[in-house]
Amino acid sequence: MLLFLSVPQPRPPGARTRVGAARVVRWRRQRLQQLRRLRGLLRGLRGRPEAGSRRRGRMALCGQAAGAASLPSELIVHIFSFLPAPDRLRASASCSHWRECLFYPALWPQLRICLRVSPAEQPRLEFLMRKCGWFVRELRVEFAAENYLSGGGGPGDGGGSDTGTGGEDVESLQLSTRWLEVLRTYLELVLCVLVSIRNNRNLQKFSLFGDISVLQQQGSLSSTYLSKVDPDGKKIKQIQQLFEEILSNSRQLKWLSCGFMLEIVTPTSLSSLPNSIANTMEHLSLLDNNVPGNSTLITAVELERFVNLRSLALDFCDFTAEMARVLTDSNHVPLQRLSLLVHNASVMHKSLDNMPNDEHWKALLRKSASLRVYIMAFDIKSEDMLKILKPSIPLERIHFDSYITCVSGAIVDLISRQYDKFLTHFILMNDVIDTSGFPDLSDNRNEDPLVLLAWRCTKLSLLAVHGYTVWAHNLIAIARLRGSDLKVLEVTEESIDFDQGELADQDVDPVHNLIEQV
Repeated sequence: MLLFLSVPQPRPPGARTRVGAARVVRWRRQRLQQLRRLRGLLRGLRGRPEAGSRRRGRMALCGQAAGAASLPSELIVHIFSFLPAPDRLRASASCSHWRECLFYPALWPQLRICLRVSPAEQPRLEFLMRKCGWFVRELRVEFAAENYLSGGGGPGDGGGSDTGTGGEDVESLQLSTRWLEVLRTYLELVLCVLVSIRNNRNLQKFSLFGDISVLQQQGSLSSTYLSKVDPDGKKIKQIQQLFEEILSNSRQLKWLSCGFMLEIVTPTSLSSLPNSIANTMEHLSLLDNNVPGNSTLITAVELERFVNLRSLALDFCDFTAEMARVLTDSNHVPLQRLSLLVHNASVMHKSLDNMPNDEHWKALLRKSASLRVYIMAFDIKSEDMLKILKPSIPLERIHFDSYITCVSGAIVDLISRQYDKFLTHFILMNDVIDTSGFPDLSDNRNEDPLVLLAWRCTKLSLLAVHGYTVWAHNLIAIARLRGSDLKVLEVTEESIDFDQGELADQDVDPVHNLIEQV
C-alpha cells in the first residue's frame, strides 16, 4: 500500500548495483543539502505571516538591498573575471563591497607595474603590493627615472640653463641633487616590492628591471651617489638579504629576471635557491655591469644545477667557454634562447680570453638546433666586436647602442655575410648629438653595408636606424623589393627609449599597468 502512495523519486546512479551503494548515499546527502539551502532562501524571503507590520518592513528592507551591493562575493568575482583591468577598477568604485572583491587572488595571477622613480609613486605602490604581493604568481616591475637624469625636466630644475658666471657649477649641483633624490626614492620603492613578496610561495615568474639610462649615461657614478644616500650600506644590505630570502622561500619559481638593478644581485644570491627550484628553473636573466673586478653573478659550477633552462641572459664577459660546455652536457635540456649584453665597461674590467670559441658554438648548435642568440652592444669598439662575432653563432637579433664609439662598416658587412640565414632584427641607435660620423663607413665608400645587409639577410624582418639618413632612400627601395616581410624604421628623433625588459623577457605578454589607476 505504501508503494502506491509514495511520490516517485528520480533513481540515483548505481542504485541497482552493490558497488554503487556508497554513491547512492552520497547522492542522497547532496539532495538533502540542496533542499535545506532552498528552504533557508524561502524562509528569508517569506518572513513571518503572523506579524504583518514586521513582514512589510522586511520586504521593504529587502527591496532596498536588491541592488549590486547585495550580490554574493563569488558572483562579483565571477563578473570581474570577464573585465579587463581598467574596467575592473572602475566597477569597483560602485560600493565598498565591490571594492573588497577587487583584489581577489584569482583575478590577479599576473601583475606588471611600470614605476616612475618619484616619491608620489610610493603610497600607491605600497597599497597595491599590500593587496597583491602575498598571492601574485607572475610579477614584473620596471623602474623608469624619466627626466631626472637629463639636463631638464627633473625635480628642482629651474627650467633653463644658467648663462651667467658659475652656470656650470649650478647645473652640476642640480644634477647631483636630482641623482640623490632618484636613488633615495629608488631604494624605498625596491624595498617596498621585496618586503611585500618575501613570504609569497606561489611566485612563479619574478622580473625586476631598472632604468637603462643608469647603465648608459652614468656608469660607475651611481656608486658614488649610492654611498651618499646610504653611507652605512644598511639599505643595500637589507635589499640583498630580502632578495635572497625570496629565492630561499620560493617553491614554484620558474622564471627569474633581474636587469640593471643597482646592488641587488650579488655573486652569492643564487646559492639561496633550493636545488629543487634550480633544477626546474626555465628562464634565468642576470644583467648587471656593476659587479666589481672579475667576479660574476653566476659561475659554471652554479650553472650545473639549472638543468632545465630554456632561456638564459648574461653579460657576455660572464658567458665563458666552461659555461658553454656545461650547457652541452647530456643532463641539460636544449637551450632555446641566449641573450648576451656586451658593454664597454665590462670589456674594460673583464677579459675576453675565456669566451667561447667557434667550436663551442658548433657544439651548442648540435645540442640544440633551434638555439637563437640576441646580442645587445653598448659602445663596443670594432676590434672587440670582431673578436666576439664568431661565425657559428646563430645570431637572430643584434642591437647597437652607441654614445661614444661609432659602428664601422666592416662590422655591418661581417654581420650580413656570417648571419644571413639567422638574422631577423638589426637595430642601430645613436644618442650623440653630432651624428655626422655615424655609422663610420669610411672603410667602404662604394657600397652601403646597410643596403647589402637588407639584401643578403633574407629573414630580416626589422631594420631600425637612428641618426643615419644618407642612404635612407636606398633602404626604402630595398624594403619595397623585399615586400612586406621587411620593415625599415628610420628614426631621426633623439628621444629613443629602449625597453629594458626586451633583452631578457622576450615574448612576454604584458599585463595592464595598474599603478596609474589604483
